[in-house]
Amino acid sequence: MTIESKRFFCDSGSSWEEVWPGITRKVIGFDERLMLVKVKFKKGAAAPSHSHPHSQSSYIKSGRFEMTIGNEKTILGAGDGFYVSPDVEHSVIALEAGIVVDAFSPHREDFLS
Repeated sequence: MTIESKRFFCDSGSSWEEVWPGITRKVIGFDERLMLVKVKFKKGAAAPSHSHPHSQSSYIKSGRFEMTIGNEKTILGAGDGFYVSPDVEHSVIALEAGIVVDAFSPHREDFLS
């Protein structure tokens, strides 16, 4: 059985799903090997330290964020990005409201349930 999203994603036709307080997401597209996700943060919202077995690469579309990956911490803004290796603890705090686009490999099954 093939796991695959619709070919086209229309932002206006999809709803936000709450992940943590002040953080919502929309899954844009996926197959077995890849998933792209749009994540919206309210100012002050925090994704607690967590890890997952997926590779993650992310692009900051807007806002400013304090990002911690392993023992490294930095401030990132619009146009910046980051990479998280599988099983590495990471967290984020939104210093300003903003949007981050996350890519995961393989896809996040837990985002589809």
